[in-house]
Amino acid sequence: MSDDAEKPSNLAKGRTSFDINVGGTLVPFFNKNVTPYPTDVSAPKFELVPVREKKDLMINSARMYAEQEYNRIMELVNVLQSQANQIKRRLDITDLIHSANYNFNTTHGGYYWIAQDTNRNCTVLMIMGPQDWSAGAPHHFEYIAKVKYMGDHTWVEVDEHNNIKW
Repeated sequence: MSDDAEKPSNLAKGRTSFDINVGGTLVPFFNKNVTPYPTDVSAPKFELVPVREKKDLMINSARMYAEQEYNRIMELVNVLQSQANQIKRRLDITDLIHSANYNFNTTHGGYYWIAQDTNRNCTVLMIMGPQDWSAGAPHHFEYIAKVKYMGDHTWVEVDEHNNIKW
């Protein structure tokens, strides 16, 4: 064999760069100083990258962060669902009162009672609650809820201490 066949070609004419033949294909300008792996027998030993362990760490980290974000979003969804339920209840009470019978002017911020009048088979809005009658509430009134008339012309249900029931 001749000396030219043993030496790698060096089309780039660099000190540390040379052409190599990989699988029958000439790869020009191969620089052994910038490869992440050894290119000579005398090169320092290197360890293989533990790809499986790195993948496990990456997937665990990704799952942790995704789960945190998912939980945060679900908390927001629960808040929105609760608010939607409150608005739905407010609309239901408002519809019930607008279909009720009453013969007085309501005032914004006022507290009233909604009741079922079993004698007349209708819903009525009343100023007096079940505890406001001197001789007890009439037996034909079935009190449904205490309500408050809001400034936006909707009605909300309140408890015995006039706190809005959500």
